[in-house]
Amino acid sequence: MTIRIQRALVSVSDKTGIENFARMLTQMGVALLSTGGTYKAISGAGIAVREVSDYTGFPEMMNGRVKTLHPKIHGGILALRDDDEHVAAMGAHDISGIDLVVVNLYPFEETVAKSGVSRADAVEQIDIGGPSMVRSAAKNHKFVGIVTDPSDYGRVIDAMEQNDGDLGMNLRRELAVKAFGLTARYDAAISRWMFAQEVAEELAPGAFADSFSLAGVKQLEMRYGENPHQKAAFYRYTANSEPSVATAEVLNGKALSYNNIVDIDACLALAKEFTEPFVCVAKHNNPCGAAAAETIELALEQAWAGDPVSAFGSVLAFTRPVNLAAAAFLVDGNRFVEAIIAPSFDDDAFELLTTKPKWGKNVRLLSLGEFDAAGRDAGDIELKKVVGGFLLQGRDLKVAADDELKVATKTQPTAEQLASLRFAEKVSKHVKSNAIVFVKGTRVTGVGAGQMSRVDSTYLAARKSGDEAQGTVMASDAFFPFPDGVETAMDAGVTAILQPGGSMRDQAVIDACDERNVPMVMTGARHFRH
Repeated sequence: MTIRIQRALVSVSDKTGIENFARMLTQMGVALLSTGGTYKAISGAGIAVREVSDYTGFPEMMNGRVKTLHPKIHGGILALRDDDEHVAAMGAHDISGIDLVVVNLYPFEETVAKSGVSRADAVEQIDIGGPSMVRSAAKNHKFVGIVTDPSDYGRVIDAMEQNDGDLGMNLRRELAVKAFGLTARYDAAISRWMFAQEVAEELAPGAFADSFSLAGVKQLEMRYGENPHQKAAFYRYTANSEPSVATAEVLNGKALSYNNIVDIDACLALAKEFTEPFVCVAKHNNPCGAAAAETIELALEQAWAGDPVSAFGSVLAFTRPVNLAAAAFLVDGNRFVEAIIAPSFDDDAFELLTTKPKWGKNVRLLSLGEFDAAGRDAGDIELKKVVGGFLLQGRDLKVAADDELKVATKTQPTAEQLASLRFAEKVSKHVKSNAIVFVKGTRVTGVGAGQMSRVDSTYLAARKSGDEAQGTVMASDAFFPFPDGVETAMDAGVTAILQPGGSMRDQAVIDACDERNVPMVMTGARHFRH
């Protein structure tokens, strides 16, 4: 059955390309209906268009809240053209068929992503008529085309030119799928925002809604996922404006892989713990090196030295722009990284990184803009998918306050040791459990990650540190169940220890430290990353 488009309803918030699209439709003999600002834009361009209120005989009212919610609109969209009863009802009520609906929605997600937006302003950006028309057209895609994305205007015109004004069933079906995806994402964004408001204002902290919807916009179709036999794509949750791998601008390099994105996210999460010049070196979702220093180039050198073997092929996160000195260090010798994310890149640094042999087009450079720990979204959630469902939890943004620290041993830490322990605490939060981090000053010397035994993680951190283990401090993400972990650390040269405490055998662990006059600080806060 040929469905030649004879009438189109056009009502868009995003008016990109709409004048040209409307003009081409009219040139193909399509009659246009429109509303509000869209009507003004089209008619102002000298294009023939009829206002919806003129067609329905019912004026727009309530500041535009009511304009397309009318039987002559939805009857024209929803009518089955091959159903005699539907056709008769259209005739009886003077309803004309609407064969094409061109609608995009009020920018709710973009509005709530801005800082300082009031609840009233956000609510006014909840579209009602738009989603209603989108759903009606998508439901009746057998006869009606629905266009929600300006990037599809060209495809629609091409199809009409090739098929005597008909879109064809395949395209109508594809556009309908896209339309339902849009309304699902839109409603999910509203639901999540409204629940966040309730949590902030009325509900108990940490409360979760009875239902949860997650929706995003596809950013990238990937060659494969974690492994070549797995399909993958990257989606952005548009309501979150926090600087992230999703918001970053890719300046150079090969397409980001699934594993690149996971590693960059993990590396950046650690960098956001610091306001000073800081560099994180991450491999396989764990930091293998990290350092804070007076300059960003020194921080990079010290972070790389934490584990130079693992650093090859790593990803890096900077809290300061990448300068020429840092770039020169990276391209010197046998060094190479997969990706760098930073606030920006100095021009001479960018030129060096993108022209040096082996680096050039390979290294992925992502510009993030300025960021710091204060800009993290405390209301964001972490999600873990399991077969048949998913788990939600709040982000772990906690760092123990000074008055929450408890020195459990007879020996007190020095000011220098305490500062290094606080640095190690932040790093250990971002290491897969069981996590052990050795630190000297404000640089990591060794990391033990992901072991089934905490003492094995301690052995690894000590081995990674080598001779540098002498005089280090150590942080653990969770308590020591036995003294063997701290004994291994002290044997390696650790001079101060930080851990949450909470084991049934805490006293035995404390006694082991007291025997060697090694101070132990307990935070009372576990940072386990399963």
